[in-house]
Amino acid sequence: MFNRLQSRLTLGYLAVLLIGMVLAASLSWLAVEQLYLDSQRDNLLAQAQLTAAALQGSPLPAAAVESYMQAANVEPGIHTRVLGQQDAVVVGLPIAGDAQVQVPEAENAGLVPSADLLRRPEIQQAIRGEAATAIRHVASADNRRVLYAAAPILAADGSLAGIAYLAMPLPAGGLPASAVLQFAGAILAAALLAGLAGALLARRISRPLGRLAEAADAVSGGDLSTPVSVESDIAELRSLGASFNSMTASLRQSHQAKTAFLADVTHELRTPLTVIKGTIETLQDGALDDAEGRDHLLASMEREADRLIRLVNELLVLTRADAGALRLKVQPLDLAELARSRWGSFGALAGRRGITLRVIGGESESPIHLLVAGDADRLAQVLDNLLDNAIRFTPDRSAVTIRLERVGEWAQCTVHDEGPGIPTEHLPFIFERFYRVDAARSRASGGAGLGLAIARALITAQGGHISAESAAGQGASITFSLPLADTAWQLPES
Repeated sequence: MFNRLQSRLTLGYLAVLLIGMVLAASLSWLAVEQLYLDSQRDNLLAQAQLTAAALQGSPLPAAAVESYMQAANVEPGIHTRVLGQQDAVVVGLPIAGDAQVQVPEAENAGLVPSADLLRRPEIQQAIRGEAATAIRHVASADNRRVLYAAAPILAADGSLAGIAYLAMPLPAGGLPASAVLQFAGAILAAALLAGLAGALLARRISRPLGRLAEAADAVSGGDLSTPVSVESDIAELRSLGASFNSMTASLRQSHQAKTAFLADVTHELRTPLTVIKGTIETLQDGALDDAEGRDHLLASMEREADRLIRLVNELLVLTRADAGALRLKVQPLDLAELARSRWGSFGALAGRRGITLRVIGGESESPIHLLVAGDADRLAQVLDNLLDNAIRFTPDRSAVTIRLERVGEWAQCTVHDEGPGIPTEHLPFIFERFYRVDAARSRASGGAGLGLAIARALITAQGGHISAESAAGQGASITFSLPLADTAWQLPES
């Protein structure tokens, strides 16, 4: 594929460059040819005028003068010598109607009828007293083009006495052979340079694309460790390489996360299943007849079954959130009122350990109202997870605080505990699934490490965001924010 792509790019660039060169060469050829013709016109016209000036005021010979010597040259050139009477055809006036008139040798005609000569536009203009030039084809084997120049010769009294008539053959190709060879050489050199430039440019593009194709093949084979080079002079290829490397890094991260997730799920499911299986085997071994021991075993089995159900439900929530399939009943609700109700639900749990629950911004004397558009059940689940974590890690006889406030266009709720805090190196990961700052203590207390992951998924699904702040020995604060509801939704009259 690499060679095919490079060949196609090379041929494509070469074709485009050649088309451009052909157009440029055609325009250049026309311009150079016109410049050459203009130069030859000016040169021959100047020679005709010099010849006419040399003959002014002098009587013209009765017989035709010797024809123009320069016309014998088949190749044009720049002639610096001043032409005299003997180097041009001098046509005396008036011309008899049936006379045969001498013309320059370049025409290959010798003599022409006077009527034909008088019809020539350069002769007509010279008769009117103005020097003129013309180009025409003459009868010859190669249908040669000839440049003519005619200048009026004035008598001593100022009347028109005759015409100095000169001719010069022009190259068949429009330019001299040397100029044509130089032009062809320049075109050939430009074509070679264009081909080389096209090949180099195609190589610069095809090689990074070839490496990218090889890396893509490696990724399709399961190898996510092969990066591609982003060193290129072409910005688009650098961007493509960087995007590919970012994609493979994301795939590696996703693969690692999936592997870790499966390992964690397997571990979390195995523990309660092992307990349940062991309990069943104990009951089968005869403990079923022991009423006191049986009740204890059945209670343990029930706890593990509840743990399994809770874990499966939590995983189901995360799976639906990942797929964007969470069914949310979004409606206007007062976030402060919801926080106060969930605070009340945890009062008994906190009271057993002497933990004080405080709500700042939701006191009954001057309660704040934060109207948001959300799912009450899902937001209650978020608050329950945050309060459960805070109470679990807060020391006995301390406090857990819920702070409610309006921040711009957002309703903000912060749950703060007075526990040992979260080490700085763990803060970026606490919302990951199954992540535990203290794995042993979390498992001992029954947590699976999914509470904060679920909280983030539910808040994000409702258009909000969640973050954590902590300092060692100063507790931890989990804050989530939701956009305030539109003013079209009003709180009911209280």
